[in-house]
Amino acid sequence: MIRRFSSRMGRLSHVFLRDRLQQAREYRRIAGYFRSSIFELAGEEIAGVDCVQIVCNSELDPRDLRASRLVREMALKEKWNDGVDPVDSLLNRPRYQRLYELLKSGKVEVRVVSAGDSPFLHGKAGVIVQRDGSASAFLGSLNETREGWDEHYELVWEDRSAEGVAWVEDEFRYLWDRGVPLPDAIIEEVGRCARKREVGLDELSPADVAAAALVEAPLYRRGEGLMPWQRTFVSLFLEHRERFGQARFLLADEVGVGKTLSLATSALVSCLLDDGPVLILAPATLGQQWQVELKDKLGIPSAVWLSSRKEWLDPNGHLIKSRGPEDIGRCPFQIGIVSTGLIFQQTPESEVLRQRSYGTLVLDEAHRARRGRGIGSKRQPNNLLAFMLEAARRARHVILGTATPIQTDVDELWDLLEILGKGAEHVIGRHGSMWRQCRSVLPILTGQKAIAGESEAWNLLRNPLPARQEGTLFDIIRGDLGVADRSSYTDRPVTDLNAFAREELADALAETRDGLTFFQRNNPILRHTVLRKRSTLEQMGLLDRIAVDIWPREGERLPMFEGLGLSTSAEFDGAYRAASEFTAALRKRTRSAGFMETLVLQRICSSFAGGLATATRLLEKRQLPVEDEDDAALGDVAHIIDEECVHLQRIVALLGRRPTDPKLDAVLYFLRERGWLGLGCIIFSQFYDTAYWVAQGLTARLTDERIAIYAGAGKSGIFLAGEWRTVEREDIKRAVRDRAIRLVVATDAACEGLNLQTLGTLINVDLPWNPSRLEQRIGRIKRFGQARDRVDMLNLVYHDTHDEKVYRALSQRMRDRYDVFGTLPDTIDDEWIDDIENLDEYLSQFTETKRAANAFDLRYGSTVDSKGPGWELCERVLSRRDVVERLSKGW
Repeated sequence: MIRRFSSRMGRLSHVFLRDRLQQAREYRRIAGYFRSSIFELAGEEIAGVDCVQIVCNSELDPRDLRASRLVREMALKEKWNDGVDPVDSLLNRPRYQRLYELLKSGKVEVRVVSAGDSPFLHGKAGVIVQRDGSASAFLGSLNETREGWDEHYELVWEDRSAEGVAWVEDEFRYLWDRGVPLPDAIIEEVGRCARKREVGLDELSPADVAAAALVEAPLYRRGEGLMPWQRTFVSLFLEHRERFGQARFLLADEVGVGKTLSLATSALVSCLLDDGPVLILAPATLGQQWQVELKDKLGIPSAVWLSSRKEWLDPNGHLIKSRGPEDIGRCPFQIGIVSTGLIFQQTPESEVLRQRSYGTLVLDEAHRARRGRGIGSKRQPNNLLAFMLEAARRARHVILGTATPIQTDVDELWDLLEILGKGAEHVIGRHGSMWRQCRSVLPILTGQKAIAGESEAWNLLRNPLPARQEGTLFDIIRGDLGVADRSSYTDRPVTDLNAFAREELADALAETRDGLTFFQRNNPILRHTVLRKRSTLEQMGLLDRIAVDIWPREGERLPMFEGLGLSTSAEFDGAYRAASEFTAALRKRTRSAGFMETLVLQRICSSFAGGLATATRLLEKRQLPVEDEDDAALGDVAHIIDEECVHLQRIVALLGRRPTDPKLDAVLYFLRERGWLGLGCIIFSQFYDTAYWVAQGLTARLTDERIAIYAGAGKSGIFLAGEWRTVEREDIKRAVRDRAIRLVVATDAACEGLNLQTLGTLINVDLPWNPSRLEQRIGRIKRFGQARDRVDMLNLVYHDTHDEKVYRALSQRMRDRYDVFGTLPDTIDDEWIDDIENLDEYLSQFTETKRAANAFDLRYGSTVDSKGPGWELCERVLSRRDVVERLSKGW
């Protein structure tokens, strides 16, 4: 009943498997690694087999396979593409096509099991049922490639006994029931590889460039991709490029829905279309994160200007020597990334940048560019706004990114629109346009004022005159008056319109849709501002709803807490008073003490270790680390006088006693007693001093736990049993994704773009006075792929400090489970902090302003195309070499 086969006696692909499958009705096989196992199907004689079932190993964690379908597909596609050889896919195109046809035929079904459920890699087995009903089982090494069958030494035992067949069947069914179907995404990728062709840029239309460039980029090879609203933004960018010759947008998507990737892809496309160099202006803390996103997701190079060294940093961490500040105008790549701090400080480099022309100008966190809020109508632009107003004239495309287009003052939206309108009359019209007058048109936009009169409506319509693609009415008007497509203005009176056009205009003005008037639906702000809310994307089924439980809770007694704050020691209380007295003394001497006051208080409220390090540095006349753009404005700390040093010395003396910090005790309590360690946890701080101290404290107490620090370049690494090892950030991200690390301590410098959905809890060791930072932090785990439908967030502040007062004002607004911080401004003004007792009132006023703007905010949800085809099926592709070469040209 048992037969034995050896490749020494003949090729197994011929003498065993091919012969058995020729008359087979059913074929079930326990295979090895899913990629090679599936490919082997293309070499087997299974076209005539009615039912083929293959179960194979994926090397994935069981939790990945139990996660949502989309997450599972993403993880499997990454594993699949790890083994793709571009040369192999070209040479074996017929094999890819045959495999695709088999998988699509319906007769072949593949399931994948996790390595945890069954870590089989070598032993293979199967059952073959013949058309006459007879069956045989086989067991052996069975190398997974057809070439291996031909060339390697293999052994196979065949058992035709009923007991032998039943035994293998039972093993097969055990694994089959635990497997998940091979995702359609992988089947379609097989077909795409069979049909894929490399093409040159000149063979593509502008609309096809993005997909052709990205489908082979790291982002797509990892099984990810641009979400529908991100693809839509890139399409809008290209549409306006074609329609107006230039694209001008304010991208105001809410925090956590991926603005950076939308902006970056638009910049990539503009470079590939040879529109000119790209300048990206971003806060210093986000500069290198931009560079990492461009390289690791889009696979393209860029350079970051290092302000302190006056040199460019390439994507591989190499410094490019320069002659000085003037070389900021000679970026070695098409995309250059520069800190907005240089612009705020009006450094010599900012003047060099001011004189250059750009293909695309991108400003991240654009809400920082605004006019002052002083009394009177003469609101002066700050340095960043002044720079942008001038630079926009020299840029073909301008894209502004912000999470909050309307903060405490709606005029700030018009500050940004004015930037977009420089050198682009189609945005808010030429001089004299009513759309340039915020207070005049705001009642129209909010629906408080309806425009019914023909004359007033015409003044709003003709400057700027909407493009004909905006609607039938505008097509009729342009055709009647003979206005050219690229023209955005007409001085013709409304009476020059024919009777039909005027009748159409009257009907449009009288119509209300979805409760919105004509000019609420048709205005320049809507055309050039793109805003998608998380709640809208959730309602469309494009994002999962994830609840957030916030700790501590009012009324719940927890160890170490007094209400919302942590109980402190006499040493800390004395040090906090000394810090307050230091800043008070500084304020007496200089009006510009505000930055220092804010920073010192925030650092001492971050941790005892952070407060001690800050006071020590100031006493030693050493510059504090630049961890936020505002830090760069501190100036020379050498001017601190003896009277102020007395207070700093007291801080060092009190905290130098090393009192127990309740923040570390609270972290350990939640990790151990509340089970957060088992769920995975990320711990955030604004400051590296605090982050390092937390990680050090945890590794001393959790000696068997790998604890990662995810921070700025050169500061990331892993602690294990107290031993430190420097590790690249990408290696940490990969280890977290593979669940080899479940405890990460991170700084805000590394926050943007970090995807840690395998972690289910978050601890804020300190509280940034910037609600958008809080949303960015929770966005690291409250995102696509999160296995939990509720995540936990712990906020730690010391009792009876400035931080506790700010947190108390914010806490009730942080309780919305699905739209956390949805009614909070992007930033909290320093004036609000100074007037801490009235902070809650200021926040209420903001909420009302936000609510009043909803009439046109809600319209942005319609810019999301959830049904359009993805780019992952693109078959005409640009070679990665060509893309990188094009982006590697200097300015």
